[in-house]
Amino acid sequence: MQGTVDGFSYGLVTPVAAFLMACLGGALGLRCTTRSLRHRDTFKAGWLALGATSIGTGIWTMHFIAMMGFSVQQAPISYDRPITFASLGVAILMVGIGIFIVGYRGATALTLVTGGTITGLGVATMHYLGMAGIRLHGQITYDTLTVALSVVIAVVAATASLWAAVSVHGFLASLGASLVMGLAVSGMHYTAMAAVDVNLHGTPAPGTGDTATSLLLPMMIGPGVFLLLAAVVVMFDPLLVMGEPDWQRPTARGGYRHGAPGVPAPRRAPAYGEPANWSSERPAARSGRRGAQRGTYRSQDW
Repeated sequence: MQGTVDGFSYGLVTPVAAFLMACLGGALGLRCTTRSLRHRDTFKAGWLALGATSIGTGIWTMHFIAMMGFSVQQAPISYDRPITFASLGVAILMVGIGIFIVGYRGATALTLVTGGTITGLGVATMHYLGMAGIRLHGQITYDTLTVALSVVIAVVAATASLWAAVSVHGFLASLGASLVMGLAVSGMHYTAMAAVDVNLHGTPAPGTGDTATSLLLPMMIGPGVFLLLAAVVVMFDPLLVMGEPDWQRPTARGGYRHGAPGVPAPRRAPAYGEPANWSSERPAARSGRRGAQRGTYRSQDW
């Protein structure tokens, strides 16, 4: 018996809420990854881990919020709790592998493709492992081509997100990248759900696990609190909020400006016969004629 599948039992409520959760996780993950790549300090691994956990938690929460709207009219649906939460661990682990590859190997084309592929496969694995936790009186089958399309969408979305993390500058640009990531992850989810067919086995039997409604509270409390704490960490990090101070930015010669903000650079008093506006510069060489010596100066040595 063919079951009647409905992926929008609550209308647009679950798709919109799932999209916003995917955007939140993506935004936090991208900002943390950007922080680790542009500021190589002792907390690099911590920022990468926080970014991976944020993205993994965001897409996992997005998946099960969207699954709140999934129903089969002829059969009750329940979920196996260990498999459901194992999918969260898989998402965080594989997203973390992809992010750490980019974080420590650099933003080359090879590392972006490798990291994006692993991250995208992690998103797809999370989805189908979560679907394996569904319990109903029947069997779920998938259309092979649609499944392959969903995996391709996941890989492309993950690669584009990692590229945005290393290439996009500014808060508004990062916000736009997170919206694109949320749209891509949501698109992957609903593409995968379009591949689902349910074959029921006779008379429906009661479910033997947790319903989607019973999973909502623990699902939202744990990951929701984590994402809130991650957002607080990101908001109060000065290098993410204000950007890199001018006095720490690299100069054109590859070095860094010295001194603290608000403290003028030291100036050398002009020697006898030198114009006053040459006082902050020094000769590049002492050899040669006096005229050549006056005409050859290098800036930013002081």
